Amino acid sequence: QVQLVESGGGLVQAGGSLRLSCAASGRTFRSNAVAWIRQAPGKEREFVATISASGGSTSYADSVRGRFTISRDNAKNTVYLQMNSLRPEDTAVYYCAARAIGTLTTSLYLYDYWGQGTQVTVSS
Repeated sequence: QVQLVESGGGLVQAGGSLRLSCAASGRTFRSNAVAWIRQAPGKEREFVATISASGGSTSYADSVRGRFTISRDNAKNTVYLQMNSLRPEDTAVYYCAARAIGTLTTSLYLYDYWGQGTQVTVSS
């Protein structure tokens, strides 16, 4: 079992930056692919970015590519999401999720462990 805790959310002006962290506990998750997913009010959950267990492969949603960067530090059991050039449409609750295996996927249904989420609000 893996427990995930997100942090780093907050209120930021458009054009600003935030770095989200996802810390794992319970057991090491260096063998797990991890993703960031977001959910805006009144909308379905949306894939944002994912990274393989080794960190060698990543994938991004078109809406964030070039602005967001996912990375991981397996020694610290932590995955990060650096968000730059934030826009009001990036406002959402951001969730961290992990797979039971190391291969990344953009399909939200294939993620086995989920955190509680952290709110990101971008003002215009």
